[in-house]
Amino acid sequence: MTARNEERWLLPAGIEEVLPAEAHIVEALRRELLDLYASWGYELVFPPFIDYLESLLTGTGQDLDLQTFKLTDHLTGRLLGIRADMTPQVARIDAHHLRRDTPTRLCYLGTVLHTQADGFASTRSPLQIGAEIYGHGGIASELEILRLIVLTLRTAGIADSYLDLGHVGIYRGLARQAELDAVQEHALFDALQRKAIPEITQLINTFGVTGAVADMLLALAELNGAAALTEAATVLRAAAAPVRAAVDELRQLAAELNRWHPEISVHYDLAELRGYHYKTGAVFAAFVPGWGLEVVRGGRYDDIGQVFGRARPAVGFSTDLKSLLQHGHGLAARYQLLPPITAPWSHDPALHAAIDQLRASGRRVIQALPGAVPETAQHEMQQLVLRDGRWEIQAVSTL
Repeated sequence: MTARNEERWLLPAGIEEVLPAEAHIVEALRRELLDLYASWGYELVFPPFIDYLESLLTGTGQDLDLQTFKLTDHLTGRLLGIRADMTPQVARIDAHHLRRDTPTRLCYLGTVLHTQADGFASTRSPLQIGAEIYGHGGIASELEILRLIVLTLRTAGIADSYLDLGHVGIYRGLARQAELDAVQEHALFDALQRKAIPEITQLINTFGVTGAVADMLLALAELNGAAALTEAATVLRAAAAPVRAAVDELRQLAAELNRWHPEISVHYDLAELRGYHYKTGAVFAAFVPGWGLEVVRGGRYDDIGQVFGRARPAVGFSTDLKSLLQHGHGLAARYQLLPPITAPWSHDPALHAAIDQLRASGRRVIQALPGAVPETAQHEMQQLVLRDGRWEIQAVSTL
């Protein structure tokens, strides 16, 4: 066998296969989560795996340009992309296909593909699941999404998570107050994400920003932690009205969340600007101790459907099922399968009636195939045996 043939079992970096035991748990968790979302009124949609590039890179998608695999459609010559995120596609469904006047709740699940891993279990093929609310611009819809995040984590067996809240309006408002142009705003934004304080100081001086707004931009990098909102009242007291409104909105959202889930640990990072180029309000993420990347991400992105002909307020979240599985506890026990039952190969109608009844009740029945090696397992199995004219289940040890 050549070296080339020996390597054919290898997978691309960041691409993985899910084997039977894990696949069973992933599928069981998928069903439970989608049932949870349905119980809250979220309707399931399936966007296409491949789409026109301009549709995928609309609104939220602009941040995904480097993450999107691109190819040419042989039928039209137009550029296609393999979806790296389903949010723009779901927004199109709301804006173009459903066109409702009332708030619309949608959920989705499917594989997305990234050119490089960006977190979410370090995979390039996340099994993305998420939920969105379109048509409501208040704190109540943001709170509902946050409550759904909490329930998602609990369902996945993640009990020690914490939430991180921020608001893109704070930095955006300070940038306007400092009269930064787009290039300057982006440069300072990049330094803030790295919390590179010496670089932030140098940029502020280079841009000629002085006075209170310079002090506030510099202080923004350190406004994080459980007490950040309290500190913001003093640090940002000279901020323009839009900045103060954003801080107040974040404070109200945190208070409402605490009312529903006082047990949840909440941190704040006013310089954390996930999705800054398309988010319009609150941003949030969930983390687990010892893992530096978020396991859930979301926020408000109003008017995302404008390019599809209908601008509507929008807020939502997404996560990766495989990442939830990686950090969850007790899932294997909760979704444990009963031992399979083996049955002989036979045309006996009574045997097939017994098999059908067992399968209808949820049991797995494996009927032997003629000439094949008998089914075995690493644990005790059961088999159907004919006793006194009746097919009965009998335990048999395979050890």
